[in-house]
Amino acid sequence: MTAANPLLALDYLPGLESLGDDYYDIVAAAEFPQHILRFRNDDVVRRLGLDPATVSDDNFVEAFGKFQGREPFLALRYHGYQFGEYNPHLGDGRGFLYGQVRGTDGTLYDFGTKGSGTTPYSRGGDGMLTLKGGIREVLASEALHALGVTTSRAFSLVETGQALWRGDEPSPTRSAVLVRFSQSHIRFGTFERLEYLNRPDLIAKLLEHVIDVYYPEARLFTDAQERYRHFYGELCDRVARLAAQWMSVGFCHAVLNTDNMSITGESFDYGPFAFIDSYDPHFTAAYFDYAGRYSYGNQPIICQMNLKALQKPLKLIMPEADLEPALKLFKDRYAAYYQQRMLQKLGFASLANDLATPLVSQTIELLTAVEVGYHDFFLGLTQQFSPDWRDDASQIFSTTLQASDPAAATPLATWRQTYHRCLQSLEAGQMAGVASLLKGTNPQTVLLRPQIEAIWEPITTDDNWQPFDNLLHKIQHPFGQE
Repeated sequence: MTAANPLLALDYLPGLESLGDDYYDIVAAAEFPQHILRFRNDDVVRRLGLDPATVSDDNFVEAFGKFQGREPFLALRYHGYQFGEYNPHLGDGRGFLYGQVRGTDGTLYDFGTKGSGTTPYSRGGDGMLTLKGGIREVLASEALHALGVTTSRAFSLVETGQALWRGDEPSPTRSAVLVRFSQSHIRFGTFERLEYLNRPDLIAKLLEHVIDVYYPEARLFTDAQERYRHFYGELCDRVARLAAQWMSVGFCHAVLNTDNMSITGESFDYGPFAFIDSYDPHFTAAYFDYAGRYSYGNQPIICQMNLKALQKPLKLIMPEADLEPALKLFKDRYAAYYQQRMLQKLGFASLANDLATPLVSQTIELLTAVEVGYHDFFLGLTQQFSPDWRDDASQIFSTTLQASDPAAATPLATWRQTYHRCLQSLEAGQMAGVASLLKGTNPQTVLLRPQIEAIWEPITTDDNWQPFDNLLHKIQHPFGQE
């Protein structure tokens, strides 16, 4: 039975396992009373070099619901700053590293579980995941991936037949186990724990592993200190790019603790996330974030602060003076990545800086001043765009915004003239490229909270999954392509 399962026959590599048990505990998966496959990611199946037609739903259930035919499972040890306070009592509390495999692109990927039972780090919890929580993560990761965000992917979701009690969901509620496909299970907090234990030897060992697997270009440096500087500089750059991706697509992660920051600069772990409806830097997705620490607009600075926190363990093996230069570049790199992403949403692959900077800043000013949805603005721009706008500024958004909001007239007039100058900087033959970029950057469907609630209702009342399937298809093809 095991040999016939393509998911179990993958070439699992002992990457993290080979470092030894200073970094993890070997754990067992929970046994569940029921196993119903609710989601499988055939796109990821192909990235593993498998034909989805040869992988059955029962194969998924056996491997990632019943957890048969493979071991060991590793619950990673880590600490973290949670809402600014250091917590040394963390670790994988309801999940584990299932295994590591290479994709067809040569990259080493991790399968990590969520809701697979208790571990030594469960802290009195049941180690389970609600079905709704699993659905939310499937939708979030697939939506972000389709929008070009560097993110983990949901690989499978199996409903497990238990009744769970939660304070933030009507209870009892249904249970599930999720398997996540990501670049790495290692977090900033993995290093922070080792600093707490005063183990520079383990920090160096882990960092060399991270460089070998995720930053191989650093191996060009024979000197360890040069390797470490290169790693940290590249990580700062990756995180700056990720923050710009979140901000441009209007995504609020909501819980950017250091244990939720990946050492590869990848977005993961979607709990109380939300996509913004209107542009509001103060929007906070988590009901328990009373001070708005992890608000939408704070995300870049929080990422910078988390990179600063990571310096504390790294300083046990390298001078602080070697770390600071890379972090000082963060703000400018984030600004450059954000400007480029926003230009694309406005239809421009590139612009001279004296045009790009005012266009982006005035777009944000307009979105702040006018009662218009963030995503509606860009979708409206996409749908209304005409090559004639290059020759006649008065046609740019000529009626829509003023008709819905008379107060929009002044900021719109300023923005319109800047947008017109940007169009005029291009040749007339480039207008088709503007239209194409608008259509390929601004989604027709955005995963707003009411949509999630709308698909959850038929699941709870009638076990009707068709609305979920329909929404999933739309967010996987946000620009209308099939």
